[in-house]
Amino acid sequence: MSMPRRSGPGPAAIIFGSAAIAAAIFVAILALRGDVVEQLREVWASFFPPLPATTQGAEIRQLYDIVFAVAAAIFLLVEGLIVFAVIRYRRRPDQTELPPQIHGHNLLEIVWTAVPAVIVVALFVLSWQTLNSVDARSPSAEVKVRAVAARFQWTFEYLTPDGGQVAFTQLAPEMVVPAGRTVQVSLRSPDVIHAFYVPRFLFKRDVIPGKENVFDFTVDAADAGQTFRGQCAELCGAQHWAMQFTVRAVTPAEFDAWYAEQRERAAASPSPASPAPASPGASPSAPAASPGASAPTGVVLEISAQNIAFDKAELRAPANTPFQIRFTNNDAGIPHNVAIHEGS
Repeated sequence: MSMPRRSGPGPAAIIFGSAAIAAAIFVAILALRGDVVEQLREVWASFFPPLPATTQGAEIRQLYDIVFAVAAAIFLLVEGLIVFAVIRYRRRPDQTELPPQIHGHNLLEIVWTAVPAVIVVALFVLSWQTLNSVDARSPSAEVKVRAVAARFQWTFEYLTPDGGQVAFTQLAPEMVVPAGRTVQVSLRSPDVIHAFYVPRFLFKRDVIPGKENVFDFTVDAADAGQTFRGQCAELCGAQHWAMQFTVRAVTPAEFDAWYAEQRERAAASPSPASPAPASPGASPSAPAASPGASAPTGVVLEISAQNIAFDKAELRAPANTPFQIRFTNNDAGIPHNVAIHEGS
């Protein structure tokens, strides 16, 4: 005696019911966290790169949006066809034999070969155009900066308009640029491979010893006053994490005033002459005296660096009295410097 077959929901009802339950749970979780609309916007934004801050970054973002749209359309089409095939051609209780088997379909095979080929060619052309635009270098860039990456710090050298000489050096890990003007950056490394990476710029450039990579960027004028975080994106050693920097965008007028002030400071404080070779047995931290120079006078302040930190939190010297700073670097292979600034 056979038992009657129980009627139940079909596969389509199960699939769509499960999707509805999952969506309801997802919305309920977002509702518990606060504003549902804002949370949904954050979830949607997580599928995309950060908002671009440069003209070149905007072109990269546009290419990404096109590729994302094509990929999403292909995903929905393929998944939709899979779900349709599962529901439409599922085996029913009254089917006891295999359905007719079809082998080969010339038109279908031509279509699913030609369409992907056209998509690949189109994306290749768009990518090539974007790459050429992003890599284009302006012969009349208003600002030229040389970024020197050395384990484990960044130094920014601002060049003269012709790019032939260094106007001044920014020792702090901050590059100040005018919003709305073209900035040309050349990258150098005296030791190992580093990488210049600013997430809001939507690209990175390698810093390779013996090779100078050059690129242009223009921060949007609307982003004047913004500061963008940057870092080395190439594992370069034990203190790789410390190679961070910032790019501060200011208005053109503010940049011109800052640039003139930095040039005046550089002219008022010329670089010290290179010391003469020390005699055998001399202390490596003591500066060698130049021939004919008088012996150092005043207070000598000692400070050393080890494990990416100074051994003192402050230095004290009497007012109106000459003093010297004797700096000892105990981190082998890691360059450091002592810079004194007014204010923070």
